[in-house]
Amino acid sequence: MKRSLLIFPLLLALKLSAQNAQQIHQKAILIDTHNDVISNELITKVDLGKRQNEGNFDLVRATEGGLDAQIFSIWCGESYGKGTAFAFANREIDSLYALIKRNPDKITLVRNTKELKKAVADKKLAALIGVEGGHMVEDRMDYIDSLAKRGMRYLTLTWNNSTSWATSARDEVTKKDSLKHLGLTDYGKQIVKHLNELGVMVDVSHVGERTFYDVLATTSKPVIASHSCAYSIDPNRRNLKDDQLKALAKNGGVVCINFYSAFVDSSYMPKVLKFLALHKAELDSLTKVYHDVDLANIRLNVMYKTESEKLRPPLELLIKHIDYIVKLIGVDYVGIGSDFDGAESYPLGLDSVADYPKITEELLKLGYKQKDIDKILGGNVMRVLAANTGK
Repeated sequence: MKRSLLIFPLLLALKLSAQNAQQIHQKAILIDTHNDVISNELITKVDLGKRQNEGNFDLVRATEGGLDAQIFSIWCGESYGKGTAFAFANREIDSLYALIKRNPDKITLVRNTKELKKAVADKKLAALIGVEGGHMVEDRMDYIDSLAKRGMRYLTLTWNNSTSWATSARDEVTKKDSLKHLGLTDYGKQIVKHLNELGVMVDVSHVGERTFYDVLATTSKPVIASHSCAYSIDPNRRNLKDDQLKALAKNGGVVCINFYSAFVDSSYMPKVLKFLALHKAELDSLTKVYHDVDLANIRLNVMYKTESEKLRPPLELLIKHIDYIVKLIGVDYVGIGSDFDGAESYPLGLDSVADYPKITEELLKLGYKQKDIDKILGGNVMRVLAANTGK
């Protein structure tokens, strides 16, 4: 009897805490700065207007998760180049436009914070466009202009592959001695300045450290790291070092935390390499189907879900990245950039866009106030977007 009397208040407190988290979460404007579902949709042909059993995003689960604005990644791998990459980018944008046309009561394209807030008021998902990889503009300023007119709100200067005008994190680490240049070339600096003029955010996720600092020395507006984590917690070349984070804050930019297990947990990759070796034959076959090893890896993890579940890090480790960066540079410079549908694994509990409230819940447990949670969930991104677009 005494034990029941002790348990009941605890359960009630937990229930009230969860309700409070949900209320705070729903009041906030939640913006996710990076989702790769459009790239996958070209292959899967699924209807994202309806609930899906696989993948991380659809409009039904987005509503359940309190998602107010999504920057959809327009991406292709390095096998695409001049003559193919720009065309593929437009094909993906066409796909997003078609999704919006099929669901006009659920989703709308926006280009600035004013339009974003109107979409939220109208209870529609605000869709924005981010182009991931400078190779998709094929070294042409007029292609940048064209993508901006179609709605591009940020350009990730490189993907894993470098361009002729900017070097990537991968290449600066693995090919440094053989690269023709390091960082931004003069043309790369022209591109950054042109993006500033167009009101398109410069995205420094994926770029090399030298490119990162060249960007900050060149840009006249705050930048965004659309999907990156803290190098001090997970020393992955895609994550930002402390000095980079401090420089980004000085610029007034925002780093949006990536959910991908490899960028969250330093112990993940050694485990996943064993998993991939065990299923090499299936991975090779899937790569031929999907024409990309990363997309094939996502599918492989679906096929062997029981095994892949054991490799996932705890949610607390993702929250540790957020808390670490907040303590290092301040709460005004952190956002959410899930990388959903762009990777094969995320922390336990984060299975789809329906699970964002869990982040709010965990931040409340750490003592974060509502005003600070509002900034992390979307307020900081809106500030940077407005600083670039002027509205």
